[in-house]
Amino acid sequence: MNPLIFIAAGLAVGLVPIGPRVVQGTAVGQAIEGIARQLEAKGKIQGTLLLSLAFMEALTIYGLVVALALLFADPFD
Repeated sequence: MNPLIFIAAGLAVGLVPIGPRVVQGTAVGQAIEGIARQLEAKGKIQGTLLLSLAFMEALTIYGLVVALALLFADPFD
């Protein structure tokens, strides 16, 4: 098996989650700030936050899927 596949899979698992994690931290911070400013909108803000966090987490899972595809499908062989 080509060692380049292991490097690519490691980069996919290691670097792909960085973007969504940074954005998740920003989104949670903004949600907390919004709830602090307008407490009556708490339910609406929480619902929107949880939905957006789920979509962001899906990006991380896509990185894992790409890494697993590189390891087990071996597209370079």
